[in-house]
Amino acid sequence: MFAANFEYLRATSLAEAHRLLAANPGAKLLAGGHSLVPLLKLRLAAPPAVIDIGPITELRGIAGQGDSLRIGALTTHAAVAASAEVRTSAAALAEAAAGVGDPAVRNRGTIGGNIAHADPASDLPTVLVALDAAVVAVGPKGERTIPAAEFFTGIMTTALRDNEIVAAVVVPMSKRGVGSAYVKFAHPASRYAVVGAAARVAVNKGTCAEVQVAVGGLVPHARRASAVERALTGQPAEAASFQAAAARVREDLGGDVNGDVFASAEYRAAMAPVYVKRALAAAAARAGLT
Repeated sequence: MFAANFEYLRATSLAEAHRLLAANPGAKLLAGGHSLVPLLKLRLAAPPAVIDIGPITELRGIAGQGDSLRIGALTTHAAVAASAEVRTSAAALAEAAAGVGDPAVRNRGTIGGNIAHADPASDLPTVLVALDAAVVAVGPKGERTIPAAEFFTGIMTTALRDNEIVAAVVVPMSKRGVGSAYVKFAHPASRYAVVGAAARVAVNKGTCAEVQVAVGGLVPHARRASAVERALTGQPAEAASFQAAAARVREDLGGDVNGDVFASAEYRAAMAPVYVKRALAAAAARAGLT
């Protein structure tokens, strides 16, 4: 199927992108295109104009910003996965980026486009929520920073306001004694997460001193697993503790678990503790190596 007719526009700066958005109500932004183009071809989206923001060089790159990493919105998944800074300071994010789609998607798709699309089965939102990351959005009236836990609000919906553009993602760097990990049950065709779990664990003298966990893929949007976090905090960093804490994830899922012809809601809910446990164990193991 072919997309409906639309006007193609290019922006070379954020200011120009905002001007074009204001002049073309209903326009969509094009970054890597791996989220938008399929929607256009299936005619699930039929905007009057598409604004290509790919030429905006200021939205690319990874750089230190105090005790955090600032990742430009147009940075590709492949670049995130290959970054030594990301692998060292936010291992779960590098892990997730390396597992997005296939090489073609990773080399063209962008972190900003991915999170703005907010597919519930996407990997990056789950990791960003677990790592206490933040999204930098720029609008006509200036810049604001949105915690990742507040950015994702529902199925393919976010806290972005009209004419705001994702400019960057800011991810706290891990400190000594802190590890992070992301694991998923991947759909064999799409590589999307049927169940995804991300964890960040601080280990002090064999005890889980601080725990952050998020789940995605099986719920409408990535969310923190607070029951798991409470159950593991202060407990020994060992398999029995991880299993007991992971079992509490059912309390965090509520009654809105996604289901489809590939995996029912009941099956996904049953698999959630398995993948949460794996994420906790991997994160704790990495904490012991830092």
